[in-house]
Amino acid sequence: MTLFDREADRRLQRTAPLAARMRPRTFDELVGQERIVGPGRALRRAIEADQIPSIILWGPPGSGKTTLAHLVADATMSHFSPVSAVTSGVADLRREIKDAQERLGMHGRRTIIFIDEIHRFNKAQQDVILPHVESGVVALIGATTENPSFQVNAPLLSRARVFTLEALTDERIESIARRAAADEERGLGNLSPSLDDDAAAALSTLSNGDARTALNALELAVNAAKPNESGVRSITRELVEDAMQQRSMLYDRAGDQHYDTISAFIKSVRGSDPDAAVYWLARMIEAGENPLFVARRLVILAAEDVGLADPQALQVAVAAQQAVHFIGMPEGRIPLAEATVYLAAAPKSNAAYLAIGAAIEDVRNTRNDPVPLHLRNAPTGLMRDMGYGEDYKYSHDYEGHFAPMQNLPESLRGRRYYAPTDQGREKEIACRLRQWWGEERG
Repeated sequence: MTLFDREADRRLQRTAPLAARMRPRTFDELVGQERIVGPGRALRRAIEADQIPSIILWGPPGSGKTTLAHLVADATMSHFSPVSAVTSGVADLRREIKDAQERLGMHGRRTIIFIDEIHRFNKAQQDVILPHVESGVVALIGATTENPSFQVNAPLLSRARVFTLEALTDERIESIARRAAADEERGLGNLSPSLDDDAAAALSTLSNGDARTALNALELAVNAAKPNESGVRSITRELVEDAMQQRSMLYDRAGDQHYDTISAFIKSVRGSDPDAAVYWLARMIEAGENPLFVARRLVILAAEDVGLADPQALQVAVAAQQAVHFIGMPEGRIPLAEATVYLAAAPKSNAAYLAIGAAIEDVRNTRNDPVPLHLRNAPTGLMRDMGYGEDYKYSHDYEGHFAPMQNLPESLRGRRYYAPTDQGREKEIACRLRQWWGEERG
């Protein structure tokens, strides 16, 4: 590296965002991931023994994936080659691998290829690096916010260890922010900021476990604060909220957070917890989830989990779907909330859901016998001569508008699919079926 290069690096360090300047330089400075790289942990021991495994780092934004990759490279004195899956393609990967081969052959220096957002690479792109990881030409460190089980090719995944990073707690975010505020070399200490407890709490809460978001907001707040006569800049909650503008939402409409949140919503409605259900609904609304996606799930919930315990639930859910489609957002959140509360508070039965599932199972696994003759229409004389419609009992001609008949194929005589519960309106249905068919029904 030339003197010019060193000066350029120093200038870049001075102008880089606070989050980049405060990037930990040692494992001891890394906050919040002790479970992975704390003293004595397997990955830490492997790095200290100069053994670099290929790894996939899976965790939320701002949890330290890029920082950890840098630390591994520094600790093993490996060349660090960063690649962004957003802006790079196969040609970039091939060029990095070629450079790594030359570096290893000429200088004996290993290369770590760090692929940020590796889940954005398609199968062909991921396959490019596979043989070189296998041969040891490069060590791979991939970073992803998405479940690698779904987003990383199985062959590549089998050659790498997956480590899960956790979102930083509020206490750790506050610790990072206070350290940056006091650091005069890389942080904001030379500006004399004074971060009160209320402001620090707001910073940690609004950043949602993302250290990068917290540090960048802190830097903006400090620069916006006016120094007093003593040169101290008082950082208040109002300044932090103004710098943050909007809470960082950990949500991706096509990723894990989408599926995890809708799962929590569905299970809260099914579990008859209207408070939790409305909370998860609010999380999705605030994150910009498609409201019609939520409405469709409510229609399914009404039929699957409320069922005939409250037949009106399906009407409420369909009405909510129509209302959201008609009025749009943000007002659409109101009928969504109404339907969510109604379904969560309704009596529950999945008897109809189980009934169709059991019937489909029999359709698939038993003989598809002909429709019994007495259930067939007989519009022609030939059909009547063949027995179509013979012995059919027209229910309305009988007392109570009911007449018992065998309506299933003979091979399925006595088969029961619908077993009503004692919940809500379904209790009445069960009683009525017992009156008609006897104790074995209902």
